[in-house]
Amino acid sequence: MGFIHHQASPSSHIGIKTVGVDNVCNFSTNSDLCISIVTWNMNGQVTFEDLAEMVGSNREFDLLAVGLQEAPRPRNKVATLLSAVLDDTHTLIGKVIMQSLQLYLFGPKNAESFIKELKVDKQSVGGCGGIIGRKKGAVAIRINYKGMRIVFISCHPLWLHGIDTHPARNLIEKDLHKRLLGKDQLLQEAGRGQIFNGFCEGTLTFKPTYKYNKGSSNYDTSYKVRVPAWTDRILFKVEDANDVEATLHSYESIDDIYGSDHKPVKAHLCLRLRQLQSKSNSSGPV
Repeated sequence: MGFIHHQASPSSHIGIKTVGVDNVCNFSTNSDLCISIVTWNMNGQVTFEDLAEMVGSNREFDLLAVGLQEAPRPRNKVATLLSAVLDDTHTLIGKVIMQSLQLYLFGPKNAESFIKELKVDKQSVGGCGGIIGRKKGAVAIRINYKGMRIVFISCHPLWLHGIDTHPARNLIEKDLHKRLLGKDQLLQEAGRGQIFNGFCEGTLTFKPTYKYNKGSSNYDTSYKVRVPAWTDRILFKVEDANDVEATLHSYESIDDIYGSDHKPVKAHLCLRLRQLQSKSNSSGPV
């Protein structure tokens, strides 16, 4: 799952920047826009209870972006359940569906008064011409909200992992999974300048989110014995840090959801326009 504020122009190679987490978010006080972002490979299963756990009870955000891979059929099932979960506080303002790859954007009940533009797009890769329901590719929503131009992208590519499964699991069991970061292919490829140049990601403090036995928090015990991997990620990029200050307030996996062989990953990101901040600081007392 990716988030971009504005579209960035090509720049020198810097790879993916790891950023820390500021655990305190003063919603509507220190930020102009707070966004909750979730990515989840659902493995074709969904329940109202899992979605409620995924969204959580804390609704202190303006926008909620939910990127889903391998979402179940029928195609509107997830949208209906998510809308029911959020009915008290937020409403669906944008969606794009490409078979099992889906992206939903929710805003407050009065969101329409802040929207100047909203467009969607999608790009497929593979899927045997639609014969296979779980198509790879990307879906995107572009929105101008409160004067901020934002692009949300949910993609479902294939990533490999270069480590044997048993050493990896031993480190995870000892709570030493940080030692596996050097083997993470996303960071490796970004470090070579191949992908996601200039994007940011929170520190990976949580355990690898794939592959689990469905219905449990035990890693794969099938004959394949898949290597645990951080396949579920949220990246973000700000075009001009002089104009917009972005603060990451959380980056975590949701381990109490057991319906898929992936765990959902969730981030809370807040934006503040520096120009408004400067004007406010220079205006003096009223």
